[in-house]
Amino acid sequence: MNLLDKLDAAAALRKAQLPEAVGAFGIPIEEVYSSTEARIGENRVLLFGTNNYLGLSFAPECLKAAHEAIDNEGTGTTGSRMANGSYFGHRELEREFADFYQCRESIVFTTGYQANLGTIAGLVGPGDVALIDGDSHASIYDGCTLSGADVIRFRHNDAADLDKRLRRLGDRSTVTLIIAEGIYSMLGDQASLADIISVKNKYNSLLLLDEAHSLGVLGDTGQGLVEKTGMMEGVDFITGTFSKSLCSIGGFCVSNHPQLNQLRFISHPYIFTASPSPATIASTRAALKLLRNGTKLREQLWKNAHQLYSKMSEIGYKLGPEPGPIVAAILDNPKQALALWQGLLEYNIYVNLILPPAAPENKSLVRCSINAAHTSEQIQYVGETFAKLYTEIGLD
Repeated sequence: MNLLDKLDAAAALRKAQLPEAVGAFGIPIEEVYSSTEARIGENRVLLFGTNNYLGLSFAPECLKAAHEAIDNEGTGTTGSRMANGSYFGHRELEREFADFYQCRESIVFTTGYQANLGTIAGLVGPGDVALIDGDSHASIYDGCTLSGADVIRFRHNDAADLDKRLRRLGDRSTVTLIIAEGIYSMLGDQASLADIISVKNKYNSLLLLDEAHSLGVLGDTGQGLVEKTGMMEGVDFITGTFSKSLCSIGGFCVSNHPQLNQLRFISHPYIFTASPSPATIASTRAALKLLRNGTKLREQLWKNAHQLYSKMSEIGYKLGPEPGPIVAAILDNPKQALALWQGLLEYNIYVNLILPPAAPENKSLVRCSINAAHTSEQIQYVGETFAKLYTEIGLD
């Protein structure tokens, strides 16, 4: 099989999962009207498939900051952080993230994906161990691959299995980086952080927590799971992204370990990628202030999340283990999931379709992302539509 044949084989597998001419992935959104509505084709749709958790994508403060940055600094840096791409704003955002988490060190990356890629590959290498949750995001898996470290998975959110695997490593536990996530992106469940930290301390390992989906969502000031649990001191490195609650593009890592700063000199994703544009940095800085003071936004987000989770549970859908901004209906096969996704779109509701192998346990998901800007009426309409389709496509 040559290189092009491999691509044909991948296309054949996709077609086997999905009927012809159904553009379920990468569907174009023609216009965006607000944090909750857009146009797909000729139809105005409700957006329940974005990670805009605090609804800040049209916040006036963020728009103003971005416009001013373009006027004053241009459209792009045209260089990496190590060359000519560390502007005043980049350093200020790093200082602000360090202050937000009360950490001594912070690094800003160009994307959230690169934050995991660059941090993991900078911390571990050949001879070391990356011990990761089995449901980890692709960026974590790819960061481990780039590092050359030995990769071991522990059962999802299972601290006892983590303990067993660390025990088997013996002295190598001291060169082991444990990786977990604050909120997992597929089913919306949260890491059992206290148990994981207890095991980590027992074996003198290090812990990296990816707060991509929990930043802005959990904790009084939105730090994430570390704030909700009061476990900040037990976590060695925190990574996250700007592309969810901060409605931008980019990523970060914070730590109280002074060695974090050395990643600037050894992390290829940091060294060899152009830095974020001035407008991106400016809007992110504005959004971080709103996030930090966004108690009412978080309260509304969780009110909305409980409303939809309760309604879908009442209908009979199998859901993730707990309410949250990600509410995923778990279906037995791609055919059911596609029918539900397509049915929702016909009712002008846009959500995410997740098929194997991305979905856990070989299941398929129809995943809703809820934000603070959704109204109770919008959520009620989505719930009523899920109820109609439950019967129409034979899930009852």
